[in-house]
Amino acid sequence: QVQLVESGGGSVQAGGSLRLSCAISEYTYSSYCMGWFRQVPGKEREGVASIGSDGSTSYADSVKGRFTISQDNAKNTLSLQMNRLKPEDTSMYYCTAVPNGYLSGGYCYGGLNYRGQGTQVTVSS
Repeated sequence: QVQLVESGGGSVQAGGSLRLSCAISEYTYSSYCMGWFRQVPGKEREGVASIGSDGSTSYADSVKGRFTISQDNAKNTLSLQMNRLKPEDTSMYYCTAVPNGYLSGGYCYGGLNYRGQGTQVTVSS
């Protein structure tokens, strides 16, 4: 059973930084897309950043130059470094893993989609 557990969310002032982490267990797919998306209640899900098994990355235009996605395969951890945060970055952030998925616009697309429970990020002005 694949499990994803996010951590690192919190409250920060605009211009500050946060680092999100996602611990992934029991994931044995060699080809995949992993990433982060965010969602505010009542609004559509928004892809933030994604990374493929070949190391390629994709970012939403709204976070390019501010956010960096990375993975540590030895530790089975996916991270998202968020710098120069803005109030509009406030959202629940979810980690996702998609076997044989592909990247586009900071999102992972594919048939099977694993996700964590989310971690809240709040940016105050």
